[in-house]
Amino acid sequence: AVGEGQQAMFETLEVTTPLMRQDKPRYLMGVGKPADLVGGVARGIDMFDCVLPTRSGRTGQGFTRRGPVNLKNARHADDPRPLDEGCSCPACSRYSRAYLHHLFKAEEVLSLMLLSWHNIQYYQDLMAGMRRAIEAGQFAQFEADFHREQALGDIEPL
Repeated sequence: AVGEGQQAMFETLEVTTPLMRQDKPRYLMGVGKPADLVGGVARGIDMFDCVLPTRSGRTGQGFTRRGPVNLKNARHADDPRPLDEGCSCPACSRYSRAYLHHLFKAEEVLSLMLLSWHNIQYYQDLMAGMRRAIEAGQFAQFEADFHREQALGDIEPL
């Protein structure tokens, strides 16, 4: 999967995953974009690992229910809202977009830590949501809702 486009990866998973044992975990290495995780789970993958949540966090990119957000962007300089409403991580529950933006512009190490922490929480919540949807027999609805929310893009600037 590493280095291949999403379509090629999904086509390969559609062929290979049915050949894998169902009583063993199915692992896909190096895949980390949220849409790739959702698509991988839809095709039978159970586990992933990737540096993307922390690497992106160190460069100012936060993952949200409405897609990625670049906190270095000037539009966040005066925004008092949290990065992602409803997220329980310290970056979202204690700090505003404006403060996170300031930390990145000031090159404070705290910015890297907070955004990496947020991204890991986002990924944990995404995977937990998929597990709940599978258990409830509602994964198709989860997948549709995920893509609909991601297509909305970031919240409107103030």
